[in-house]
Amino acid sequence: MPVSVLIVDDSGFFRHRIEEMLKDDPRLSVVGTAVNGKEAVELAKRLKPDVVTMDVEMPQMNGIEAVRIIMREAPTNVLMLSSLTHEGARVTLQALEAGAADYLPKDIRAWMDKGSSVRSQLIDRLVALGRSRRHRRSTAFERSYPGHAEKGTTMVFRPEPEKPRSTTSTTTSSPRARTTPAPRTAPGALRSRETAPPVASPAAPAAAGKNDPATTPASRVRFPDCKLVVIGASTGGPAALQKVLTALPANYPYPILLVQHMPKTFTQVFAERLNQQCNISVKEAEDGDRMRPGLALLAPGGLQMMIDPKQTDRVRILPGDERLTYKPSVDVTYASAAKTYSGKVLGVILTGMGADGCDGARLLKQAGSTMWAQNRDTCTIYGMPQAVVNANLADAVLALEDIGPLLANRGPR
Repeated sequence: MPVSVLIVDDSGFFRHRIEEMLKDDPRLSVVGTAVNGKEAVELAKRLKPDVVTMDVEMPQMNGIEAVRIIMREAPTNVLMLSSLTHEGARVTLQALEAGAADYLPKDIRAWMDKGSSVRSQLIDRLVALGRSRRHRRSTAFERSYPGHAEKGTTMVFRPEPEKPRSTTSTTTSSPRARTTPAPRTAPGALRSRETAPPVASPAAPAAAGKNDPATTPASRVRFPDCKLVVIGASTGGPAALQKVLTALPANYPYPILLVQHMPKTFTQVFAERLNQQCNISVKEAEDGDRMRPGLALLAPGGLQMMIDPKQTDRVRILPGDERLTYKPSVDVTYASAAKTYSGKVLGVILTGMGADGCDGARLLKQAGSTMWAQNRDTCTIYGMPQAVVNANLADAVLALEDIGPLLANRGPR
């Protein structure tokens, strides 16, 4: 069965444009459209779509409030569409706190350009999110700031068994619902990708996957002798990173580098947000920033973060290779850490689509460093961790709720 999609936007242009983008893909079926948050809630409860695209600013009820109600009354994966502005970033993070699973920037020029990559990005996200079943509990990422997040809570996504693809769409009748048919080498030995790699299938349940290793019990994890922690994430990463970082004490003894796939404006706001929630300090990295214990530097969107080879306690923020799809790229930062710190790095790969981080993880392992991967059960999308696991590069496969305490305690309690 195709993934059923509910489109929510007060703009007729965007509703029609999204439908147009999705109509020829047999994996997706638009089952309804809504023009405001109130209508979105009603249709979400009645149509029970697999995934919802949600605008932020709408009359009667905005997207953030609609997400809160939908997650309470009809839990569904929600993809937010937001502007590339400081305010757009701020409200997008609020939507993620309310329970949205992911977001896509809403740049009118890119959406009007039929030659842009927006269509493929939108479809990839909807297919991946639509095939995941969300089991949601209270999450620390919901806590309003300022102030610190409550410990011991989490947001968990569990994948459903994959349904056979069908070229026939299902029809749902409703007053407003409508149905439509459904390698080059970059510097540092990292493969470049002109388009994002296919999503490593999130469909098979963890217990049933023949190649899925068992989750490593926290009590059996050995903390490595390291000088630096590097964490990479993509889809679902904001909540996962918040979960991990709020577990760390203010006097954490290692510097931390963070790579989250986000546009420039979003990384600035996200770093500010994390800094207010965490005991450690968090800031968006700037060229020449010094790495120090208890400080997490977040790679800025649109740029690459590397370690300065001449001053190995500082980072360099550079444009990077144009052939690399991801800016920032987990591969680039992992590779730089491997070259500079050899076997003294702890790499952590969290939830995300694609395979960014796998090539860099290989270089870390070749240098003698340690890699942890988030397990399938707690990932929003089990793509990036799965690539590392399938390449036999993970020293431990961990539930999200175990990663923060293991980092904080430098091993089992």
